[in-house]
Amino acid sequence: MTEDGKPVADEQQGEGTPPPNPPTQPEQQPTAGPQQGRIRYQDPDSTTPREPTLAEQRARIAAEKRRAEQERAELEAAEKKSQNRRRLMIGGGVTVGVVALVAAMYSASEVSNEASASEQYCATDQSGQPGVRDNDDFCNEQYVTSHGGHMGSGGMFFMPIFLPGTTIPSGQYSSYRYAYTPAGVSAPPVGSPASGSSFTKPSGSTIKDTSGKTIQRGGFGINNKSGSTGS
Repeated sequence: MTEDGKPVADEQQGEGTPPPNPPTQPEQQPTAGPQQGRIRYQDPDSTTPREPTLAEQRARIAAEKRRAEQERAELEAAEKKSQNRRRLMIGGGVTVGVVALVAAMYSASEVSNEASASEQYCATDQSGQPGVRDNDDFCNEQYVTSHGGHMGSGGMFFMPIFLPGTTIPSGQYSSYRYAYTPAGVSAPPVGSPASGSSFTKPSGSTIKDTSGKTIQRGGFGINNKSGSTGS
C-alpha cells in the first residue's frame, strides 16, 4: 500500500500462488444439419389397416371396371371366332355333303343307265318293222354310197341286190334302218330275227352301238350323239 493509502498491485506473485483464471469463452453450439429418418415397423397381427381414401376407392373401382370390360371383350372375341369356325366347318361339311350326294346320285344314275342301255344295230326293213339283223355297214351312209347304194328319207338306207355269183346289181334294192333293242337287251346276232326291237329311237335313254360305244347318254338330260340314227 502506498503512502497515500492506495493499494499497489503486486509486481510479483508470490511463490506458490496460482495464476488467475483466464476468461471463459462461450461454448459453441453444434450447427443444425439434416436429421436422420427413422423406420417404424408395424406388426401385421396387431396393427389395424388404414381405411382407403375416397380417391383410392374410386381408382380401385375404375381399375376393376376396366379389367371386367377387357375380360368381356376377350370372351366376346373368342366366342365370335368360335362361331365363325363352326360356320366354316358346317358350310364346308354341307358343301362336301352336297357334292358327295350329287356324285353318288350321278354314279348311281350312270350304273342304272349302263344296265338299262338300249343297243343300236342295222336291220332289214319289212313293212316298217325290223326284220333281221344284217351287216352294220349297210346303215353307214359312206359305205352304202361307195357300194352303189343311196340314202332315203327317214333314216332309210338302200343297198343294191347283186345277182347270184356276180358283182352286177340286179336293179333291186334292199332297205335297212337302225333298230333299237329294249332297255338292257343286247342286239341279236347277224342273220337272226330282230324280235322285240323297234325303229323308234328311245329318247332320254343311254344307247350303245354293237361295239359298246355310247352314242347317246341318258340321265341328267345329257346327250352325246355320234353317227347316224334311224329316226
